[in-house]
Amino acid sequence: MIKKLLAVFLVSGLKVSYLYGQTTFAGLEHLFTKPKQYQAIYTAGKPVIDGDINDPVWQSVPWTEQFTDIEGDKQPKPTWATRVKLIWSDSALFIAAELDEPHVWATLKQHDEIIYQDNDFEVFIDPDQNTHQYFEIEVNAINTIFDLLLPKPYRNGGDAMISWHVDKLRSAVKVNGTLNNPSDIDKGWTVEMAIPFWALTIGNNLTVPADGTLWRINFSRVEWDTDIQNGKYVKRKDANGRNLPEHNWVWSPQGVINMHYPERWGYLQFVRTITSSGSIVLPYAEQQKRYLWLIYYRQKQYHEKYGKYATHVSDLQFTSSQVIIDKQTNKLHIEATTHQFMGTIQGRDKILWCINQDGFVQKIPQTH
Repeated sequence: MIKKLLAVFLVSGLKVSYLYGQTTFAGLEHLFTKPKQYQAIYTAGKPVIDGDINDPVWQSVPWTEQFTDIEGDKQPKPTWATRVKLIWSDSALFIAAELDEPHVWATLKQHDEIIYQDNDFEVFIDPDQNTHQYFEIEVNAINTIFDLLLPKPYRNGGDAMISWHVDKLRSAVKVNGTLNNPSDIDKGWTVEMAIPFWALTIGNNLTVPADGTLWRINFSRVEWDTDIQNGKYVKRKDANGRNLPEHNWVWSPQGVINMHYPERWGYLQFVRTITSSGSIVLPYAEQQKRYLWLIYYRQKQYHEKYGKYATHVSDLQFTSSQVIIDKQTNKLHIEATTHQFMGTIQGRDKILWCINQDGFVQKIPQTH
């Protein structure tokens, strides 16, 4: 991916610990829970994209954990189970999803309709891990696709590029039961996708993941409560006649009812061999970035209250401009104007990581 360089940035390294000072992260703990991890194994054989996920190529591939509520454990567990598995080749990322559902229905048939108005399955991908220029794909039970590119999150003034498409995307759905038939009980539906790597490339240089490459990714399932009226599914209403809010079930909890916090997505690692533990040893920088995100969230709170950004970390509830991460001292710094800020962190390797008011994350190696 080719992205604009905005300013200064931070490190790489070791395994991440998720224990933090209680006062430092107080009030924002829900945005710092540990993201899920998944290792996708390389495959020479490719699945047939027909919605049937019983192909031999899928049989030995591990499932993700079952989906949970988008806010995490503070909400009840989902009514119906959802899980995903992934593999990759030299040309594409392959996704298989299984959604339990006793009443499978779908109505939207036109490409790029707002598919989450139906029950749907959604994929969110940030290959560069900087929360900008990320991708979203939605599909319903009749395989209608809504795909879009986000230059930056909506919270930062981003506008979805709905005219963008995943070129040569292959997808298929299989309904294990009947579609739009309230008179019986279904088992659910399954989804298969093949997403070409070059379709997720910004610029002219195709980059195929190497062994060990990390992406940020998440999966969401939108589920509407329905009633059966006159032989049809109808969305359940509240006392004022409005549709009840949809359920949002996800692989890696966001901690907030908003999928467009890419920093909260899970980690996908492309591997040739899955580690015995199945866990990912994250770069040291991932732990440093959490302090950048703490600066970002605190700055947004500060700006909401005072109409400007803070110019020193002490204004953001930090007791020191130095933080200890895995026994290493890291220095925090802020530069700000009324409407812009840059927060940085630097460890002993002198690589500078930066975050700005749009949540753009970048690193700049220091030469001196």
